[in-house]
Amino acid sequence: MKHLRTLEAAGLVVTRRQGREKLHFLNPVPVRLVHDRWVSKYAERWAAGLSDLKSRLAAPMEKVFEIYIRTTPERLWEAITDPDIRSRYNFGARVISDWTEGSRFEMRAPGAPGPLGEGRNLEVDPPRRLVQSMVASWSDEVRSEGPTRVTWEIEPVGDSCRLTVTHGELREGACEELYGGWPMILSGLKTWLETGQLLTTPGSLMYGGR
Repeated sequence: MKHLRTLEAAGLVVTRRQGREKLHFLNPVPVRLVHDRWVSKYAERWAAGLSDLKSRLAAPMEKVFEIYIRTTPERLWEAITDPDIRSRYNFGARVISDWTEGSRFEMRAPGAPGPLGEGRNLEVDPPRRLVQSMVASWSDEVRSEGPTRVTWEIEPVGDSCRLTVTHGELREGACEELYGGWPMILSGLKTWLETGQLLTTPGSLMYGGR
């Protein structure tokens, strides 16, 4: 009762008599005023942090793959954009385009029932950087994922090149089939450029690659 009298004196609790009883009710108005004046400024930083955490967790996922290849940037760029060379390490698939900014590209393979994917070249900066928007279609699962973004970045390092492939704009929990083949592709690319040989992997045989 002592505490209730203190709260009543502060205006935080209002009372009403009903017969011989005295009823107490929380007064939300001064509580809100106290919150706005004293609590909100301390809570603001927490709220901002939680909002930032939510945004980060909801942001699209990225998968980054990096490999060093003993070759020149020009030869590496050719291996990425030449359809015949590409088919030697990319599951037998040829990527066809005129490789100009804004142009379309299409992935096809002789052993495939239809196009394996298509998209648009967003940035074309030979022999340094290639950014593509891609919709994969080699299975119903990957087709349902919708468009993603693939970025190829070539950086000379001594007598070699560092190739970084970033597969981005993936939804959290995206089908692993969509990005899981990159290690095989990049290993095959490195093997072919450095030795002239084909790397025989399950992926290289998928569509009858030569």
